[in-house]
Amino acid sequence: MMIKGLEKKVALVTGGARGIGAAIARELAEDGADVAISYAGSAERAAEVVRDIQKAGVQGEAYKADQGRSDEVWALVDQVYARFGALDIVVINAGTVARGRVDEEAPTREEVERLFAVNVRGAAETVRAAVRYLNDGGRVIAIGSNGASRMPFPGGSDYVASKAAVAAYTRAWARDLGPRNITVNVVQPGSIATDMNPEDGPSSDEQRALCALGRYGRPEEIAAVVAFLAGPGGSFISGATIDVDGGVNA
Repeated sequence: MMIKGLEKKVALVTGGARGIGAAIARELAEDGADVAISYAGSAERAAEVVRDIQKAGVQGEAYKADQGRSDEVWALVDQVYARFGALDIVVINAGTVARGRVDEEAPTREEVERLFAVNVRGAAETVRAAVRYLNDGGRVIAIGSNGASRMPFPGGSDYVASKAAVAAYTRAWARDLGPRNITVNVVQPGSIATDMNPEDGPSSDEQRALCALGRYGRPEEIAAVVAFLAGPGGSFISGATIDVDGGVNA
């Protein structure tokens, strides 16, 4: 019988009902982890991901939680620990987008406040809630954006600022949690084919032109990197910012 790298581990993936988050949840399950996911909108999609997790022969559960509300974030982590009795891997994936130039009316103040509530405060609150339960030797992996390091076109300032904050948090958390042998890293995707950024979208040709590989990435390609960081091979990687963008930031 083949031993999988994450057997007997428990993972939480926020925003795990769709896109990159769903791919991460499925990959961690295939590697042997029990996986809890959170979702904000579609219970049907969340249930589908849970069924896929269970088909891998591990336990799966979905919890509705708004990552922009601190009380729901803390309740989510409490529920996961109560259900599984452990927590080893936290993947901060839930996020939202607000686009618009600084010299335009969009996004609105409310949209920007929501953006930072979910992408920044939600990420921080997830980690603060999780470290109470996270086992020594655990993993914290945030999903950022390659735009946090280099923004090649206008209109994304608020979004990439929120993701730059997440990258800064992860470097600082790596120092905070290092004495417990907990690694903390951020994976920064480029253009990935999801519902939020379809390959046939209005800016798809521009995005392909920026990529050294000339194509969109797949959610599974992000999930593979996350699974590596979560597994034994990632044990000496901490405080790292890893671009998975096909060479956009090369």
